[in-house]
Amino acid sequence: MDQGPAVEPRLDRAGALLAVAAYLLWGAFPFYFHLLAAAGAVEIIGHRILWSFLFCLLGVVLWREWPHLREVLANRRLCWGLAGAGVLVSLNWLIYVWGVLNDHIVDAALGYFINPIVTVSLAVLVLHERLRRAQLVAVSIGAVAVVVIALGYGQVPWVALSLAATFATYGLVKKKVGSRVSPLVGLTVETALLAPLALLYLAWLQGTGTGAYLAHGPGLTVLLTLAGAVTAVPLLLFAAASSRIPLTMMGLIQYLTPMIQFAIGVWVNHEVMPAPRWIGFGLVWVALVVLTIDSLRAARPRDLVVEPEIMD
Repeated sequence: MDQGPAVEPRLDRAGALLAVAAYLLWGAFPFYFHLLAAAGAVEIIGHRILWSFLFCLLGVVLWREWPHLREVLANRRLCWGLAGAGVLVSLNWLIYVWGVLNDHIVDAALGYFINPIVTVSLAVLVLHERLRRAQLVAVSIGAVAVVVIALGYGQVPWVALSLAATFATYGLVKKKVGSRVSPLVGLTVETALLAPLALLYLAWLQGTGTGAYLAHGPGLTVLLTLAGAVTAVPLLLFAAASSRIPLTMMGLIQYLTPMIQFAIGVWVNHEVMPAPRWIGFGLVWVALVVLTIDSLRAARPRDLVVEPEIMD
């Protein structure tokens, strides 16, 4: 019996646009955090956590997600997973902000360039997946690149390695819980578990007169308050995109962030780029090309396209 023409699954363009927007915003972060330099990295992170929580809580109220939030809070295992994600993303924030404020923007870019390589390594170590030959080549080239940069620069690029490790692990955790938790509720719970500590720390700073909030004019106060929205928006976009499009596509789009940050570090911040560092970056880019080609070849047609989701 004729069942009519086959309907091909369509690319979720909305998911792709969400991912592009998230990575573009992350790429521009160095400009924003330089404006907050008077507060220092730790105080900035305190404000990011606290205001992100309040921003997300407001979103829960406006979008009437209280029932879903209560459901998530009643699931102890899910809460533990989100608590781990919250700790990981907070560490990532702290390392990144410290790096930006201390002229390590290029190292931050390197961290997000090698993030896919670290993700593949985590798949082997945590999920016990077997490496394909091309993946093994890419991971090996990435390891050589880190050694070249370390030897040529005189120190291990710990900012880059820490950023890659924390964000790759965060992505792994979010992928596991993402299908069961909406992006807004997930980030609300993640920040809620750390918000009391952030509030106590910020209150202590203000009480001792060492806090930057309200002490450096209305401009800095407003910018610190906006840290919640600035932080939450790209994370929500990332979480929404990761649940709508395949990891193969996310892997391609994610290079926008380090490309922008690398350009800022080299041509705007004028960070030193000796020959070994260029060679190391070149090796990382070769590894990423190998990894990307292998991912595209390994992805089945149904992995490259997804049905658009119907939102309630």
